[in-house]
Amino acid sequence: MQRRQLLSAAGLISPMVASALVQLPCSASAAAKSQVKTPMKTLKSSPKMPVLFLGHGSPMNAIEDNAYRRSWQALGKEFGEGKKYPTPSLILCISAHWITRGWWLTGMQNPKTIHDFGGFPQELFAQQYPAPGAPAVAEELSKQLVSPIPKGFVGVDMDKWGLDHGTWSVLKPMFPNANIPVMQLSMDYSRAPVEHYMLGQQLRELRNQGVLIVGSGNIVHNLRMITNGKPHDWNIEFDAWTAAQMADRNYDELANFLKLGNLATMAHPTHDHYLPLLYSAGAVDGKDNMTTFNDSLTMGSISMRSVIWS
Repeated sequence: MQRRQLLSAAGLISPMVASALVQLPCSASAAAKSQVKTPMKTLKSSPKMPVLFLGHGSPMNAIEDNAYRRSWQALGKEFGEGKKYPTPSLILCISAHWITRGWWLTGMQNPKTIHDFGGFPQELFAQQYPAPGAPAVAEELSKQLVSPIPKGFVGVDMDKWGLDHGTWSVLKPMFPNANIPVMQLSMDYSRAPVEHYMLGQQLRELRNQGVLIVGSGNIVHNLRMITNGKPHDWNIEFDAWTAAQMADRNYDELANFLKLGNLATMAHPTHDHYLPLLYSAGAVDGKDNMTTFNDSLTMGSISMRSVIWS
């Protein structure tokens, strides 16, 4: 089932849900910030890996020769022995396109390439990204992550999902050999944004064990308002607000974006493309420096702003 069909079928995109998520019993600052502190047996220690948030935009960016694809290719070349960043032992991706009840990790040995879109050229449907999975890591990590909600869970999916285009469309240009294991973490859309941020905080220690954490979505994403003209004013404003919070290291504040009311609703009629940013921001530590790239607004209602923390 495609992501938007799942959102609709589960009743996750109603205004009532969006309204209910604004009021929380606690804030990220007040919440216990537990994280994976015990070294995982299935991973080895490494120099600290960076954290990425990538605006992935149209799936066509995976095959078109444009500035976005070229930036991902250039970024991938900065990983490796003697390069700016070490080669990841594992890539953990949080994509806008895997929405579930509860949280799940892909646990299959060979995750399939999912073409979760329609109306594009056959060339795009022919794309494959045969990266291996990491079943043992998924099993161990599912036991270490603590759901931010009472009676919540982080499960292991052995056969239903794989790598959707939020993951493979950016990883294929970055790591074309597909020889680094890749695992996806789903998002429970029924939960408040702050809880996604809290789960992201638990991922922070994985960076010291060779794990490259990648959030893949868009800081502004409103397909209903796409145009061929200049960006909408609310696109400019919401993108600038988010950029300002990150520049000032107000990462907790990112999780409170719904307080912006109509501005937030225009930027994200459904906020599935914004939530991956909260996982990436949660994994950032106080010593990280931020570099922004692809800071452009496209099609009137999409922001491609991307960030690397290291």
